[in-house]
Amino acid sequence: MEPFKTRLSKIMKEKGLNQLDISAIVGVRQSQVSNWLSGRSLPGYKSICALCKSLKVEPNYLLDLK
Repeated sequence: MEPFKTRLSKIMKEKGLNQLDISAIVGVRQSQVSNWLSGRSLPGYKSICALCKSLKVEPNYLLDLK
């Protein structure tokens, strides 16, 4: 099982996005994105929905649910 931070990092790299881009897309502070990418915290429901919609990925993929 791949952690959320790894999945998000891969998607960001594929799409050429940085933490500031993601924070603007989701509407959170850059420090929150940094916390997600370091594994210190996970995004809430609204942020997950915004990420999935904006990045055009399924929640099951982003969260590595089967």
